[in-house]
Amino acid sequence: MTPVSRALKSALVVGLALGLASCASARRILPFGLGQDESPQATASEGTRVSILTFEQQLAPAAGLAGRDFFLPGPVAATAWPLPGGTATNSIEHLIAAPEFAVAWRRKIGSGSSKTRQVMSPVVADGGRVFVMDGESTVTAVDSGTGEVVWKVDVKPDGRETRGGSSLFGLPVPSIGGGGGGELTGGFGGGVAVGGGRVYVASGYRTMSALDAATGAVVWSQPVDVPLHGAPTVSGNRVYVVDVDNQIIAFNATTGLQDWSYRGIIEPARIMRASSPAVSGDTVIAPFSSGEVVALRAGNGQAVWQQVLSRTSRTSALSEIRDIAGRPVISRGFVYAVSHSGVLQAMDIRTGQPRWSLPVAGVNAPLPAGDVVYVVSKSGELTLVNRDTGAVYWTRNLNEGRIRQEGGFLGYWDRTVRPEWSGPILASNRLVLVNSDGDAVAFDPKTGAETTTLRLGAPAYIAPAAYNGALYVLTDDGDLVSIR
Repeated sequence: MTPVSRALKSALVVGLALGLASCASARRILPFGLGQDESPQATASEGTRVSILTFEQQLAPAAGLAGRDFFLPGPVAATAWPLPGGTATNSIEHLIAAPEFAVAWRRKIGSGSSKTRQVMSPVVADGGRVFVMDGESTVTAVDSGTGEVVWKVDVKPDGRETRGGSSLFGLPVPSIGGGGGGELTGGFGGGVAVGGGRVYVASGYRTMSALDAATGAVVWSQPVDVPLHGAPTVSGNRVYVVDVDNQIIAFNATTGLQDWSYRGIIEPARIMRASSPAVSGDTVIAPFSSGEVVALRAGNGQAVWQQVLSRTSRTSALSEIRDIAGRPVISRGFVYAVSHSGVLQAMDIRTGQPRWSLPVAGVNAPLPAGDVVYVVSKSGELTLVNRDTGAVYWTRNLNEGRIRQEGGFLGYWDRTVRPEWSGPILASNRLVLVNSDGDAVAFDPKTGAETTTLRLGAPAYIAPAAYNGALYVLTDDGDLVSIR
C-alpha cells in the first residue's frame, strides 16, 4: 500500500468518524462502534437537550386526514419473486404470504458478514427455488419448500480472494487514478436476479455472470473495471446493474456483452446497503449514491431527466451522505424514491417533475400500496403518506421499548443502541419489517400498531421476499429463514 493511498483511507475514516459520531445510523458505516450511539453521559451546556434524530425526522400528521380511512388492495398470490424488488418496477403492493407467521425452516447458506465482507444481496425466487448470495459471493439455490440445497457456485474469479473490493468498513476507498481500485480483503456488494432460466449474478469481485438456474453451470461471465454495488435488474433482453463508481451498465442477457453505460457523479461515501434500478417499458430509473435519480432510455442509455434528492442539515453530518440505498419504485406513472440525506419524493416518470416531497431520510425502498405510501426513516419511524398529496396520516416510532444501553464500564462509556429496520412488505394483511435485533415484526397496516414479533435468530438488514405463500429472510449470519 502506498503512503498516498494509506493517507486517503485514514482521512476518509477519521473524517467521517469525527463528523458522524453522534448518529445512530452510522453503525454499519464506521468501524469499532464509532458513530453508533449517543452517550447518555453527554450534557448540554445550556438550555434543553433536543434529540437530533427526532428533530430531523419529525413529520406532522395532516389535520384533514385524522381518523380517515384509506384503500388498500387485497392480497394476491406471489408466484414469482425473480428480482430484488419483486418486479422490474420494484412495485409489489399486497401479497399472500406467511398467514401463520411462524418459522417453517432455516438453512445456513454460506458466509455471514464480518469486517471484510457483508451480506447484502436480496433474496429472489422462481421455479420452486430460492436463490441467495452470501458474504463471499457464493450463490446457492435452495428448494423453496424444504430448504434443501440444490447447488452452490462460487463466482469469485481466480486470484480475487485478497483483492476483490474497494471498500473500507462499507465505504469505497478512493484511489489515485480512479477506477474504484482497493487493497482490502473481500468483495463489496452485488446480488442476484432470475430471468429466462438463468440466474444473473453481480459481484463485488468485479464480475457479471449468468448461471443456468437448473444446474448452476456458468453460461457466461464478464469482467468489469470496478466492483458491482447492487443486485441486477433484468428486463427484456438486458441486465442492468450499478457499480461503486455510480455507473449503470446494461448487459445483453443472452451474450453478456455490454450494450451501453451511463456514469453519474462519482461519490466516495456510501452506506452498507445497495439499490437496484427500476424499469418500466423503455424507461430505466437509476439510483446513485450521489443522491441522483436519473431516467434513461432502455435502448441506448440516453438521459431523459434527472433529480437530485439532497437536503443538507446543520444538525446532522450524515445528511452529507446522499446515497439512495433503497430501490426506487415505479407505480402508477410516478417514481418514488428516498435518500439518506433526507428527501422522500414522488416524481412523474415522463418528466421527472416532482409531485410532492417530504423531509424523510431513509435507506429502504418506499412501499406504494393502494391510496398510500409507507416509508421507514433511518431513525426508525414508520410513516404513512397519502399517495396523491404527500400529506401524512400518521407516524409510528418502531423503536419504542426497544432502545437499550450496552457496553460501558461502571456506568461510563456505555452506548445507546437503536435497532435498524428493513422493509416493509405488505403480506396477508400485515405490514412486515425485520430488524438488527433479529426480529421479524408485523404491524397493522391501517394503524401502525405492532401485532406480532417473531425471532429470526440473527440480525437482518435485508427486507423479506415473498414467494408461494412464504416470506424469506436472509440474516446477517448467512441463514435463510422461511416464514409460513
